[in-house]
Amino acid sequence: MADFERKLTDLEAIVERLEQGDLSLEESVRLFEEGMKLSESCKQELESAEGRIQVLMTEGGGKLKARDLEVETEIDEEADLDQTDDEE
Repeated sequence: MADFERKLTDLEAIVERLEQGDLSLEESVRLFEEGMKLSESCKQELESAEGRIQVLMTEGGGKLKARDLEVETEIDEEADLDQTDDEE
């Protein structure tokens, strides 16, 4: 997780530098590309973490059991929207 926080901190620093507006075009493009790579890497780590999250569910008899949290991803939501459009 420390790697994720480092990447996020690096991404925030890049955004701050770009927002200052005092960079050359070449440097701005280089930082933008670096920021996009960091953003994608952070997104993948978050998606991986979502897959590992579990919730406690109460079963019959009051026992607790860990179950995977069902998270609908953007891709799943888009597929659902596409199917709805097709049905109309």
